[in-house]
Amino acid sequence: MTDNQLFPTSMAANLNVSFEFFPPKTDKMFDSLWASVKRLEPLQPQFVSVTYGAGGSTRERTHSTVVKILKDTNLVPAAHLTCVNSTRDQVDEVARAYWEEGVRKIVALRGDPPTGHENYIPHPGGYDYAVDLVAGLKRIADFDISVAAYPEGHPQAQSRDFDLEILKQKMDAGADRAITQYFFGAEPFMRFMDRAGAAGINIPIIPGILPVQNFSQVIKFNQMSGTKTPAWMAEMFNGLNDDAETRRIVAAAIAVEQCRQLYDYGIHDFHFYTLNRADLTYAICHILGLRPHKK
Repeated sequence: MTDNQLFPTSMAANLNVSFEFFPPKTDKMFDSLWASVKRLEPLQPQFVSVTYGAGGSTRERTHSTVVKILKDTNLVPAAHLTCVNSTRDQVDEVARAYWEEGVRKIVALRGDPPTGHENYIPHPGGYDYAVDLVAGLKRIADFDISVAAYPEGHPQAQSRDFDLEILKQKMDAGADRAITQYFFGAEPFMRFMDRAGAAGINIPIIPGILPVQNFSQVIKFNQMSGTKTPAWMAEMFNGLNDDAETRRIVAAAIAVEQCRQLYDYGIHDFHFYTLNRADLTYAICHILGLRPHKK
């Protein structure tokens, strides 16, 4: 196999990446976040998103992080907004503040139940679900809106068909694209794309890629997200609980292979869940052929 067959030179030219961060809770975490932002900035992602804590618990930190990225970097930030624990007026106020600051991209989500609550209950006087939030944001301004999609089904959805109907409603309400929950391998995403196309969903759907740095932690994530853990993946991490360096190498290999498989299916956009740790994501992008752009 030649070098060009292993790493086609055309691949990097066609790749579009985006990165997700979460707002810091402490000064030390802020330093880690900002180091990650600056580490990944030279790769010129399409955008970077900043999450919203459960129940809107990080609203102010999310806002300040998004605005700092907008003003102090060359990156395009996308702010997460949820329906949880807020009236419509409160959410609209946050959205207008973003627009006035120059933030044009929003990731509109229903949101997780507040801490101590098992099930989601719409807030009285608030936006009930993500589809309502999308419509409300579009009434305020011409935001570029991303929404969530679930290749293996939302854990609380009645069925996968119902899940697709919700995504179709969000598209019809004005969503510009969907970003998926993370998954492993290529098959869950490709099956989902076939079903989404059949359901009339024609907005771009970007696969969410989670580089696995802590397999035990991902098992816990999976229990909440409904993502399935392939047997082959468990075997890959078997015996590495106390070997962080090898885990990182294995994580990079798995994520690179996943992106390569998706690329072969014609998928050129990838959204990386960085967990505010840039090195692994940077290494994966490097292997895929992305290089820093000098100013």
